[in-house]
Amino acid sequence: MLQLNSDNIKLNQSSNDKLNAIKVIAADLTAKGLVQEGYVDGMLNREGQNSTFLGNGIAIPHGTTDTRDLVKTTGVAVHHFPNGVDWGNGNIAYIAIGIAAKSDEHLGILKQLTKVLSADGVEKKLKQAKTEQEIMALLNGEVQLEADFDASLIQLNFPASDMLQMAAVAGGLLKNTGGTGAEFVADLVTKSPTHLGNGLWLVSSDKAVTRTGMAFVSTINQCELDGTPVQALIAFAACNNAHEAMLNKITELVFKQEQSKLLSLSTEQLLAFFTGEQTSTAETQSDNVAVFKIKNAHGLHARPGAMLVAEAKKFDSTIQVSNLNGDGKVVNAKSLMKVIALGVKHGHELQFSADGADAQQALEAIGKAINSGLGEG
Repeated sequence: MLQLNSDNIKLNQSSNDKLNAIKVIAADLTAKGLVQEGYVDGMLNREGQNSTFLGNGIAIPHGTTDTRDLVKTTGVAVHHFPNGVDWGNGNIAYIAIGIAAKSDEHLGILKQLTKVLSADGVEKKLKQAKTEQEIMALLNGEVQLEADFDASLIQLNFPASDMLQMAAVAGGLLKNTGGTGAEFVADLVTKSPTHLGNGLWLVSSDKAVTRTGMAFVSTINQCELDGTPVQALIAFAACNNAHEAMLNKITELVFKQEQSKLLSLSTEQLLAFFTGEQTSTAETQSDNVAVFKIKNAHGLHARPGAMLVAEAKKFDSTIQVSNLNGDGKVVNAKSLMKVIALGVKHGHELQFSADGADAQQALEAIGKAINSGLGEG
């Protein structure tokens, strides 16, 4: 299995443009004995077909399918560019992962990078990294970039009689994740929550916290705190700034006086609101659903993935996709980083759902594009 490790990394590299960077990376792959001379041409041709920039300061230059026979051994060369390299269209790469793969091994790396590609603040951290270990911790997802928040951290319609019970439940949920200790719960229940309006409250603590997370608890009872209604409590366990994006969403709701919006959401809808994703267990609101099998010999690598996303972007409808042969996560079909991270291989089936005026046309066009090979015949 193709994996990243600190031995693959070259620090403090510099390049005037991406083509020169690709040539240097290709030379590194050749020097490592991973590829034969000429593989660089495949890497340059691939870049000419479609940019290999994934997002959040990361690019993955690699060869074309017709240069796979030049790969001796599957492997990677990771180059760190602290000053960045212009990868086109205003995209700056701080990490370029040169890939030499005999088949579809690189899809594992793409899936590994899922959290890194979708989290805020990654580019800055990659740019400022000083050691191979720092970079690997970021690429491996060992550095917390987003606050923990999943279905286990949501308790709706709890029969609480007061705020103390609400805080205790929220604290217990966060403690159960293993990211906080008993001292956190004890501190949380003694804090004075902040009323955000419309019965929505906020409380936080940093005591005995090892991972930042958020809990959401609502009550089915008529509760009050100092004469003010209590309908839901948001609790943060914070040891870093990984919850910043969630706080921004809450701040925006308060600014628009839409706090009550959160009170009407289901567990799945809360997850979708705060994380932008949902699981395949969520009920689809769309009548337009279709399943297509991927025919590409090497799955959805950068080029066919980009073709699929480009097709989806032609339509105004909201389009989501899940890999029925993967973990079932539903993602935005118009996001290249999320589509590639599904780890789609040859023969995998993708389920698309579209919602909008041109939903049916969108699914028909996507199906046609997939059946034609997404640019690979």
